[in-house]
Amino acid sequence: MLVCLLVIICVVLYIRIYLQKGVHYEVIFLEDYNTSDVAQDTITPLKGNKTFIIAPYYDNREGNLVRVLGIVHTEVTNLFCYFCCYGQKSLTFTKAMIDIHSDRFGFPFGLADINCYEPPKCQATYMYLDSTSGGDVVTQPRFEIRNRERQPFSADFTVCISTMYGNYSNALQFIQTIEMYKLLGAQRVTIYVKDCSQEVKKILDYYSKEGTVEVILWPIERYLRPSSKWHHEDSDDKDIGYYGQLSTLNDCLYKNMYKSKYVLLNDLDEIILPFEHMTWDGMMEKLQQENPNVGVFLFESHNFPQTAVTDGNFPNVSSWKKVPGFNLLNHVHREPSRPNIFNARKMIVDPRKVIQTSVHSVLKSFGESLNVPLQTALVHHCRGPHQPNLNRSLLINDRTIWKYNVSLISNVNRALSLISLPTGT
Repeated sequence: MLVCLLVIICVVLYIRIYLQKGVHYEVIFLEDYNTSDVAQDTITPLKGNKTFIIAPYYDNREGNLVRVLGIVHTEVTNLFCYFCCYGQKSLTFTKAMIDIHSDRFGFPFGLADINCYEPPKCQATYMYLDSTSGGDVVTQPRFEIRNRERQPFSADFTVCISTMYGNYSNALQFIQTIEMYKLLGAQRVTIYVKDCSQEVKKILDYYSKEGTVEVILWPIERYLRPSSKWHHEDSDDKDIGYYGQLSTLNDCLYKNMYKSKYVLLNDLDEIILPFEHMTWDGMMEKLQQENPNVGVFLFESHNFPQTAVTDGNFPNVSSWKKVPGFNLLNHVHREPSRPNIFNARKMIVDPRKVIQTSVHSVLKSFGESLNVPLQTALVHHCRGPHQPNLNRSLLINDRTIWKYNVSLISNVNRALSLISLPTGT
């Protein structure tokens, strides 16, 4: 009798349920199903499987769905979602639908949506994932299901930046970029950090304490061999492309889906600069009114080469000379467009209308996409030249960023004084 009772309490009893859409559920009764540690890291490996979980997100835009963002190997074909349903001493599990993002670029590991419909009246706060059905799932980490509770927007604009790598040390341009984001209307900047210099760490600490920057550690090298390239080559033994950037962009999108009205998907050296307006708010209000069905706004990227230097002779910037990095105000000449070269546009999106995003376009969405005309705005991309042999006389004089110079100089100086970086003063 005792043996039978223990069997019932621990694991043996399965109840099969068949529901709409052909989804098959099974229930496992366990005594201690809700006691394992909750995953806290940004990347969490599943035991005995080539799968790394980033986070589950509740997503009722396509039914009662839980969308788990995970990095999976091409060999992974079976995964199961185990839901810890509210108020029940059991786990309800179902087979997941693995939707691999199409922009894997030939690498063996890539981002996938691990999708499972939540059982009716479940309202799970936590869940497990495993490669087997009915296994010893409590030895796996437990994951909190995010986006269950909806709150009023805490930001109108959130900038998602991924990924800070290569011991990033461009301190001056980074401070200027964050201050430009704030002037343009960003309330939050989310940055996934692999590694950076000590100076940049101090900057990140300052903006984190200020409340502007949310730093998310991205320890991709702890589990995989990331490549610095987009496309997998025959001689390349790396596991995942470009430091897992696609994974961080999608995680940032879902993390801010119900926190921010708009999300910008940018790199560290990019600023979306409006021509007709001083802020993103005015620009987006006009664009949205004219294009009510659009949820994805794509802006042309234009390169402002760091090799073309122009001194604007601005006052109160002498202290910047000993700060590592480039001065954005000195780079106001942009390269002309290359008609036969793909323009890598960057985006401002309504995150609630996006399902999957790549870097320069969305992969799946509910709304329409719009190529924003150049007279409205461009992506100011300050980096090395795309056309190094181009004569300087052929560069376009574009001093749009100078219309922010008074506020930008004041705000950068204030930040430098509080961060206590070496400034030569």
